[in-house]
Amino acid sequence: MSERMLNLKQAAEHVHMDVNELRHFAQRGEVEALERGSDWLFDHRALDEWAQRNLLSAGKRELKRQHSLIMDECRRASRAGWGVAELLRTDAVDLSLGAKAKAGILRDMTDLAGRTGAVYDTDALFKELTAREEAASTAIGEGVALLHPRFHDPYLFEETFVAYGRSERAVFFGAPDGEGTRHFFLICSTDHETHLHILARLAMLAHGTDLLEKLETVEDADALVAAVAECEKEYEG
Repeated sequence: MSERMLNLKQAAEHVHMDVNELRHFAQRGEVEALERGSDWLFDHRALDEWAQRNLLSAGKRELKRQHSLIMDECRRASRAGWGVAELLRTDAVDLSLGAKAKAGILRDMTDLAGRTGAVYDTDALFKELTAREEAASTAIGEGVALLHPRFHDPYLFEETFVAYGRSERAVFFGAPDGEGTRHFFLICSTDHETHLHILARLAMLAHGTDLLEKLETVEDADALVAAVAECEKEYEG
């Protein structure tokens, strides 16, 4: 375990969850935690990784709840207009990925993010993406995957941004619906909070809007950003 430990209240706030709900997860052994008297201790790195997996496997109702919490936080921070569209780098968009297997997609997406100059160590990023997929697939069904490092490292990226790749053919990526995956978002975040916000927003857009239909037809990076921005408007306010 790392040196940074969170008690139950801190951990629940960290992952936007009710204290009793997180306690039940800990009691059932679904999230790594140590019981200390009447409290629980959580290693923040293990908690972050669990929160990411839990979010990706959440149903639409839980995604809506998470999204509502995120928007409330953004309003309090005077960032009501926050969205994924503004984080998409047009120099990190490839609409014709040629890889035919998961490993190739991970390498292509790593190289795509590396083109921005905002990734300090592309080899480390590739290893983290691979480790994340080995632990559990980031494919969420309906043809989309939300790639991200298994453990959040604030020193891996110079700034927060999102890369996007569309493969020429659907690739088997371990999606829960058993279908191939063609749309790949790579989340590159310098802090955990923003990372979870992006993850929740993209999952919400994928399952609750016609974003994926739009992604099938976009012809350039600017059209991609416009499509994401249009779908995000449905959830503003």
